[in-house]
Amino acid sequence: MITRAGWGLAAASVLVYAVGAPLGYAQAAVLALTGVAAVGAGALWTLRGVRLEVRREVTPVKVARGEPAVAILHVRNTGRWRHAGLLARDVCRGTTVTVEVPALARHTARTVSYRLPTRRRGETPVGPLLLDRVDPFGLARRSVAYGRPDMLLVRPRTVVLAPLRSGRQRHLDGLTSRSAPSGASSFKGLREYVIGDDLRHVHWRSTARTGTLMVKELTDVNLPDTVTILDTRPSSYEGDDEFELAVDVAASAACAVTRDRFPVRVLTGMGELVHAKGGPGEDEEVLDRLALVEREAAAEPPLHALRRAGSGGALVLVSGTFAALPDAAAVRRRFDQVLFVRVGDPTDGGPPRAAGVNVIEVADLEELAAAWPG
Repeated sequence: MITRAGWGLAAASVLVYAVGAPLGYAQAAVLALTGVAAVGAGALWTLRGVRLEVRREVTPVKVARGEPAVAILHVRNTGRWRHAGLLARDVCRGTTVTVEVPALARHTARTVSYRLPTRRRGETPVGPLLLDRVDPFGLARRSVAYGRPDMLLVRPRTVVLAPLRSGRQRHLDGLTSRSAPSGASSFKGLREYVIGDDLRHVHWRSTARTGTLMVKELTDVNLPDTVTILDTRPSSYEGDDEFELAVDVAASAACAVTRDRFPVRVLTGMGELVHAKGGPGEDEEVLDRLALVEREAAAEPPLHALRRAGSGGALVLVSGTFAALPDAAAVRRRFDQVLFVRVGDPTDGGPPRAAGVNVIEVADLEELAAAWPG
């Protein structure tokens, strides 16, 4: 296809001929013919077949917002002729990344890499990859698509926080180990025996009464149980940056719990997003789910989500407006600790107070780490 430069040269050539020929300037015809011939030669240059093997890798496939992600392009010339003037173009969420591929002699390969944009959180399709063959003067271009789009998942940024302490009963030794559920020591109930259970926990009276081997189910009364609620109403935020920070805060609060293998529920104005029960690797699931969260016009106020949050443990409510603070104050008696985090520039006079609610304002994740009460 003819590029803008090619069309411009062709139009200029016609204009020179149209103006100069009636006045008897022979040079005008020569210039016009030369320009049109150059455009034609460029088109013929790009029509020549190109035999290439092209493979692209995206690494890593999951990355925190703002962190580097790289595409690695492997190009091999399997044809009989040397190829030069190759440009690779990748489209990544509306942004076109262009990289020049060095000249390829016959049966040789080249590897080039380029950064991918990661400023926006979410699923980011990379591609399809277009390889352009351009003539030396940039008058014509031929584009060929290679492969399928790859998927890059841009997840929220997080900062390391301590889990909020909760539980009305306390062990003198504090929190249990990272495998707290299996090291539990407080009676919760009875259940049927499962292969692998400790026989020391068999409840013989119930076994004799039911005829089924029953064991005591134990749990740690000081086990941190956290509910994190993210306000996803569009009216709660002044812009995209504030909402992205709110997602980062919610992710940091939730991962502070899951990284120590304690349970956490993450809710938004659209319902429950994820319920991590304390298993290994659940922080990855939390980040994957929060990577896809968007503001929704149909999102409910935080109070509606709080009604479904149950009671006990710690509550973290993240919003971009103090208008949601009364929702947290209304349920403070249902939780052992309530934290309200308002994201955005600090307000004049400092944050308002609410009985039984710890209120903090943060403009970035560094401020969150400094103000975190854990």
